[in-house]
Amino acid sequence: MDPRILDIADHLLLIEHELHAQGWWSAEPPSAQALASSVPFAVDSMNFDQWLQWIFLPRMKQILENGLPLPSASGILVMAETVYVDRPEESRRLRQLLAEFDQLIAPSA
Repeated sequence: MDPRILDIADHLLLIEHELHAQGWWSAEPPSAQALASSVPFAVDSMNFDQWLQWIFLPRMKQILENGLPLPSASGILVMAETVYVDRPEESRRLRQLLAEFDQLIAPSA
């Protein structure tokens, strides 16, 4: 088992918690059409918070639960920095968690 699995699982829970804490967690899922977007980060059909909640977190949990190969890289922080440019203070913790996630996913040198 990849030793990063437990750290990644913990980080997914922290990301979910931070989305709740900021009030960026939605009870209503996006439409099936929005969820089917093939555009990176589904920018054509939902906001970044929704993408984290409805696509990123479920896919990562599925990867971990089914023992699938981890992604070889993650550039999620770059997107978060762009999206939250106008909310630097309230997004600080989430951006920190996403930066740590990127580091966990990166192959060790």
